[in-house]
Amino acid sequence: MLNDSRDLANRIRIRILEASYRSGASAHIGGALSMADLLATLYGGVLNFNLENKNLASRDRFILSKGHGALGLYSVLVEKGFISESNFETFMQNGTTLIAHPIMNPEFGIESSNGSLGQGLSFGVGQALAMKLDSINNRIFVMLGDGECDEGSVWEAAMSASHFKLDNLVAVIDMNGFQNDGSTNEVVNQNDLAQKWVKFGWNAISIDGHNSSEILNAFSTKPLSEVPTVIVARTIKGKGVDFMENNNNWHHNRLTRENFEIAMQNLDRSS
Repeated sequence: MLNDSRDLANRIRIRILEASYRSGASAHIGGALSMADLLATLYGGVLNFNLENKNLASRDRFILSKGHGALGLYSVLVEKGFISESNFETFMQNGTTLIAHPIMNPEFGIESSNGSLGQGLSFGVGQALAMKLDSINNRIFVMLGDGECDEGSVWEAAMSASHFKLDNLVAVIDMNGFQNDGSTNEVVNQNDLAQKWVKFGWNAISIDGHNSSEILNAFSTKPLSEVPTVIVARTIKGKGVDFMENNNNWHHNRLTRENFEIAMQNLDRSS
C-alpha cells in the first residue's frame, strides 16, 4: 500500500501541474502540492467510500476546509474515478463546475463548498455530530491549512468537537509553513500548534506529511474514546518541484511553458 500511495501522490502532483498549465490562468499550486501525500494515503485505502453508491449514508466524508487547495482534491478524485477525465479538463474554463474552490457535488465526491477559510471544521463538527446521533459508524476527515488556523472560527469548532466528544472526527492540518501573506510563524507563531489542540481537548498526532508510513500509521491509529483527533502534518509548500518548494511566490501563480516543463521533469525524477 505504501508504494501505491507514493505512486498516487506523484500522479496527483502531475495532474495539479497539467491542469494548472492547461487553464492558462493563475492557480493555487503550492498548497495543492504540499498535501498530495496526505490525499494519496487517505484515498488510497483509508477512506471508506463506494463508487457504485456515492451517497451511501455510512460513507466516510472528506471535507476540504482549505478550499484553495481544490486542485489537489480534484486530482485525487479523478484518479479514484469520481470525476471523469473530460470534466477534469474543464478546470477553470468557462461554464465549468470545477472552479478555484470546491462546490459541493456528491456525484463528484465533493462533500462541501469551501471558499472563505475557517468554515470547514464547523461543517465537519456538524456532520460528525449528526452521524453520532444517527448511530452511523463512520469518520469525518477535515483538511485545514496552518495559516487557516489563525481563524477564530476554527477554535470555536475545536471546542465544540471536544464538548460533543466527537471521536469520529479527524482534523488534518497541512502545516507547510506559509500562508498568502508570508510565513505562518511571522503572521502568528505556530511552533506549538499541536499543543494548542491538546489544550482544546483533542488527541494530537504530529507527523512528517510526506512520509507515507507515518501518514498511514496516523490515519490507522484507533481514536481515543470520546476524543477528537488532529493530525499535524509537517509539509513542504510546492513539494516535488524544486523551484516551488518553500517559495511562497507559488501560493498562487501561473505556469509558463518553460517552468511547466521544468516542473514536470522534477516529478519524473521522483516517480
